[in-house]
Amino acid sequence: MILAEDTRVTKKLLSRYEISTPTMSYHANSKLSKLDRIVAFLEEGNDAALVSDAGTPAISDPGVELVAAVRKLLPDVRIVTVPGASALTAVISIAGLHAAQFTFLGFLPHKKGRETLFTEIAANERASIFYESPHRILKTLESLTKHAPDRTIMIGRELTKIYESTLFGTPAELLAHFDEHKDEVRGEFVVLIAGK
Repeated sequence: MILAEDTRVTKKLLSRYEISTPTMSYHANSKLSKLDRIVAFLEEGNDAALVSDAGTPAISDPGVELVAAVRKLLPDVRIVTVPGASALTAVISIAGLHAAQFTFLGFLPHKKGRETLFTEIAANERASIFYESPHRILKTLESLTKHAPDRTIMIGRELTKIYESTLFGTPAELLAHFDEHKDEVRGEFVVLIAGK
């Protein structure tokens, strides 16, 4: 069985390669009963693959709950990774910024503790990397303008996808870019803030 965030998205890829393996949705809103069904399926000796619509399963992704449950409930089940596209490693590899040591923050909180986190990012000696949505990228850059105005930032948009683009600059320069190119405030973003 193939477990997918959105089976419709995954079926497009599967049909292209004439793969007819059954699919089941597994995403952030899946109920515990679905997790129980998956565990029972594996307990019977079956194999399952976990795929993500974008990026790598279990990296800032609901798949982490499934992997944790399988490790706990079925310790003898072998979990194998097939590395694929990951915005985290992709941004480091093309940034040309020193990021041998970095702090990965996943998706930032929407409200509580968000400004405190920007203060911590500004004080961090290491590079900071996080994912951001198109709905919050401008507010993020505004906060970074306030907390880390002189830091070099690289933004990767839609990395490893057809409309991939990258931007470099200070938070204010990036805000100005998006102000002039409003059509680019869409897709999935990964933000790398150079260390001090």
